[in-house]
Amino acid sequence: MSLHADAVAVLSTWSAPDAGQDELRERYLAHLHDCPEAMRREGRPDHLTASTLVLSADGERVLLTLHAKARRWFQLGGHCEAGDPTLAAAALREATEESGLTGLRLDPVPVQLSAHAVPFCGGTPERPVHHLDVRFVAVATDDEQHAVSEESLDVRWWPTDALPDPERDLVDLVRLARARLRAQSISSPSSRAADQPIR
Repeated sequence: MSLHADAVAVLSTWSAPDAGQDELRERYLAHLHDCPEAMRREGRPDHLTASTLVLSADGERVLLTLHAKARRWFQLGGHCEAGDPTLAAAALREATEESGLTGLRLDPVPVQLSAHAVPFCGGTPERPVHHLDVRFVAVATDDEQHAVSEESLDVRWWPTDALPDPERDLVDLVRLARARLRAQSISSPSSRAADQPIR
């Protein structure tokens, strides 16, 4: 199965947490139907991306990156690559690369969607590029140290009730991720996480 086909399959069966998220799900599926390049950063004006909110094992802290271009704190993530077999695999790869954590346990079922304009990703003021982000949640082990990648100015743990940039989008993502963590055990080994849903 191609990455494009995986994205269609994942989003076709995903249960959105509310009506707004379901509208985004339909928008993503329509874009995937209309745009063969929807999974590639060259897709214009919009393309899908994959990101991961990393939580501590107790769900009380979140690992965020200070994005070098945006100069804001975000969850880990970025563009899909040709070698990514699935959206979940892309999210796990990005999280691993940007955090240096190799023991992440990822839930391969998305937790949130977010469509937003990205000025530094090309496009024009009249036709900006939008990231159609598919967001996942992962849990870090207690004993592994994170690192700062070339794409980040900093990577740091933050209390979930004291986020550095508490905009609604990030607050909602943290809320949904913590609810997912409470509802099920995210305990699959990272080598299997991109392939097997956690039930």
